[in-house]
Amino acid sequence: MTNEHQMDPEGAPVPDAVSPAQADMVDAGSETPAGVTDTGLTATGPGVAASEATAPGAAAPDAADAAEPEDDGPAESVLHAVSPVKATLASLARPAASEPRRALRVLLAGASGTIGTEVVRQLEAAGHTPIRLVRREATGPREVEWSPAEGRLDPGALDGIDAVVNLSGATISRVPWTPGYRRQILDSRITATRTLTQAMAAAATPPEAFLSGSAEGFYGDRPGETLTEDSPRGLGFLPEVVDAWESAARQAPAGTRVVLLRTGIVLAEKGALQPIRLLTTLGVSGPLGGGQQHWPWISLYDEAAAIVHLIASSSLSGPVNLVGPTPATAERLMRYLARRSHRPYLLPAPRFALTLALGDAGRELLLASRRISAARLQEDGFTFAHPRVNEAVDWAVDRSEHGA
Repeated sequence: MTNEHQMDPEGAPVPDAVSPAQADMVDAGSETPAGVTDTGLTATGPGVAASEATAPGAAAPDAADAAEPEDDGPAESVLHAVSPVKATLASLARPAASEPRRALRVLLAGASGTIGTEVVRQLEAAGHTPIRLVRREATGPREVEWSPAEGRLDPGALDGIDAVVNLSGATISRVPWTPGYRRQILDSRITATRTLTQAMAAAATPPEAFLSGSAEGFYGDRPGETLTEDSPRGLGFLPEVVDAWESAARQAPAGTRVVLLRTGIVLAEKGALQPIRLLTTLGVSGPLGGGQQHWPWISLYDEAAAIVHLIASSSLSGPVNLVGPTPATAERLMRYLARRSHRPYLLPAPRFALTLALGDAGRELLLASRRISAARLQEDGFTFAHPRVNEAVDWAVDRSEHGA
């Protein structure tokens, strides 16, 4: 989610949305054109557990938060108890994937955005070489010019590239979703992804892995369910967009491992927390549509850490849910942010008001409920630095207050 206003294809100014939900359905290249933004739509080096890194904000919860129960039922508690054992067995079964084999060269679309910037930082910290795709003339050996709108990327730029990461697409947090802007949301994702897959197909040696942005909006509104990567597509505009986006990514060459990054609400100092922090600071925060809908969240630190893990220390392919391992409702996230900010949490926004004001965007971004499992990522050996939503909020707020 970005702060700047932008114009929709029909020329009308498009105001920022008021919520974080899916604000990060993924961002643009280093030279960001109007109407395109970052996925944020961070971490340990590959093969290193996040808890072993220098990630601030991963401390145990304070006494006040410990007194507030997590949103876990008995089945979820059993899952949490079993998952570490399953993860250990899985890692023993895959010794070759538990350590990075060599320094990698990684080509990134969207490297200047919130998520992309942190992925670049972590890749460099781990000894890898990130190369940025830019929509202007390249200025050095670690930049490559491209034009997704024109379908232009020199296949020679893929020479020596081990993995490609795609984080490009127009933000979905701009409202209203006019017919023209709906087309832009879809087309920006398809054209960028198609440009990458066509260049990979034409390359002398295609990359080993292609990690393409996706979103948890794939599942639609699914109250009462626990959703995994095997769950079917939901209903609505966003599920249709994500399905088409993932289909475009699957056109990568045979032999290239394709990973679809079904990202949740990314909690970062410049990401999804910005609009609700503003409401909280003004003292007008409160339940959205009752607040009992599940919001799948993940800290920026863990989002980038998971991407680095999937590049360098994993053999997974297909969709992977990038969400925190402990489910949380909108009520829990927003109430904790208000308490952390020493502000009231009193003013409700009724469901009918949000729907009237925002239409489909309100229904799909704010009111939809998605309780999504992170088990596949955990069983692949990934360890979250911020497994609880309060830890992710603390980390993001601390970075905002004290600087990244």
